[in-house]
Amino acid sequence: MKYKIITLFLLFTGCATMAYAQKYIVMSITGHIAAETPGTARHELRLRETLTPQSILNIPYKAQVELLDEKAKKKYVLKTPGKGSVGSMVANRQNSVIQLTTQYLAYAKSRLLGNGELSSRHYSDPATVTREVAVSRNPYEEEFNAFRQEAQRKYDEFRLNAIRTYAQFVRNAWEAIGAQPPKPMPSEDNVPPVTAPQEDEQKQMLEEKKLIPAIDTIKIEIPIEPQPLPITPIREQEEDSIERIDFTFFGTPLHVRFSHKETFTMGKVTEEAVADVFSRFASLDYNNTIRDCLELRHIHQLGDWAYLQMLDALASACFQDRNESILFMAYLYQQSGYKMRLAMTDDSIYMLYTSRHTIFQQPYYAIDGDNFYVYGGDINGLRICTASYPGEKPLSLIISKPMVLSENNSDSRHLKSTRFENMDFSMEVNKNLIDFYETYPTSMIDDNIMTRWAIYANTPIDITLSENLLQAIRSRISGLNPYDAAERLLNWVQTAFQYEYDDTVWGGDRAFFAEESLYYPYCDCEDRSILFSRLVRDLLGLKVCLVYYPGHLATAVSFPDHAVKGDFLLVGGEPYIVCDPTFIGAKIGLTMPGMDNTSARVILLSTGE
Repeated sequence: MKYKIITLFLLFTGCATMAYAQKYIVMSITGHIAAETPGTARHELRLRETLTPQSILNIPYKAQVELLDEKAKKKYVLKTPGKGSVGSMVANRQNSVIQLTTQYLAYAKSRLLGNGELSSRHYSDPATVTREVAVSRNPYEEEFNAFRQEAQRKYDEFRLNAIRTYAQFVRNAWEAIGAQPPKPMPSEDNVPPVTAPQEDEQKQMLEEKKLIPAIDTIKIEIPIEPQPLPITPIREQEEDSIERIDFTFFGTPLHVRFSHKETFTMGKVTEEAVADVFSRFASLDYNNTIRDCLELRHIHQLGDWAYLQMLDALASACFQDRNESILFMAYLYQQSGYKMRLAMTDDSIYMLYTSRHTIFQQPYYAIDGDNFYVYGGDINGLRICTASYPGEKPLSLIISKPMVLSENNSDSRHLKSTRFENMDFSMEVNKNLIDFYETYPTSMIDDNIMTRWAIYANTPIDITLSENLLQAIRSRISGLNPYDAAERLLNWVQTAFQYEYDDTVWGGDRAFFAEESLYYPYCDCEDRSILFSRLVRDLLGLKVCLVYYPGHLATAVSFPDHAVKGDFLLVGGEPYIVCDPTFIGAKIGLTMPGMDNTSARVILLSTGE
């Protein structure tokens, strides 16, 4: 596909005295974007064009447009593929909004009106684009551009030298290492669900309850680290012609630039052969492939685990030989900023990755204070290259953004509350996302088993499901106060889902992400608590914590504008009222029999803001 990239600073007209109506002015365009403005025919978007919230844009893959709201001093970068109104696009959190300073606006005006002229530069780049840029006559800017070019040259030299040095280590830094036994999943006695008494009796129980709060509980918060990045900025490389490779990632068609110059053959599995391949990698020929991979990570909002699997899918499409594809995957992973180690047997290459978190039920290799896991296997006993690479970082298993995958809807499922007739919903779940969750390794942070549930519960819900199911639920609880709305959500989760133990269904403990509870026919206490906590935060904006009792998981919710009624726990001096999705039919404030709130432990969840 061909793209046209046009960059231009906005001409300010000085019409500050005119009555302001919401408008956006096009500052730059990447690619071919179709526009439909009320009163005009469909056309290709133009620089300086004025758009309204009602204007329709059709943004293709890898295209983007920058819009300026001069009155609000904001710049919007719209790059999410799709067709829609400008108003909906600027409100979409997947797109970017930048608050501009007065100085920036003045600088932009000065650049265009005083110190620059326009010229066109035509050359071949990844999208065979034409770029229109402001060429400044300011000698200070010209000096800065020269400095920037020299800095980029030094970046390139530094990175390629790092690869060459690593390749030299690969020739020698191998040793035989045995695997450590897997960290077992903690086992607990199963606590069966309990059906609450009749509603009148529940009301009496709440009235008669002596409000003795639990002891101030232990808070467990999950830090979100920025994703790894290359050790230096990776410069775009000009190409005479564009070659690309198409591949599929969990039902989602993707492509990156990949030229014949990047191919290689390995042959026999030896230390020297691996080193020779990495010596070949010390070339700028691979820059565009790496850049495209990192761009896909951003566009599709891939967490570290998803990104690693995407690289695997890409490498498998590029190389039919598994050893060659593993080496290419490892190189892309390393150059993206991640920590990895190469390993081999007599005839096979493996890549080891390390995680910020302890992964359950997988053997690992202890190397220089880190636990490394075999990607795609559990081989016990390997020859491992212990050489490190500058700036490398372990992956995180936290999923902080909803992934953007192609739609593959499951069969419709009908879920209805037994107490509230209007809490009756049919839904479909993206099967591509469910397939991804199947691969997700269960883990914990800092050897704290409580954190594994927080990782699942803090994962944002799928965008399409949020737009459909959550909007449907929102319409049924509209007008209710948060307490009454939460009670309807609680009863829906308590009564619409069928309970079953993980041991019976899966042969062992397996927590669900929220979408999995909506997809699979059975769920247990931890799954219900994760789902309920997600619904309360997304629909009501209330703070929620998971409440752990030995063998059982429930939730508690903070209702700041509602009198405490029933059992509650103090978290940082703030009362959180018990809401148990497994105490079938129980009202808010009732603890399931046999659970002791005075010794409960609390996992404080993110609010999603």
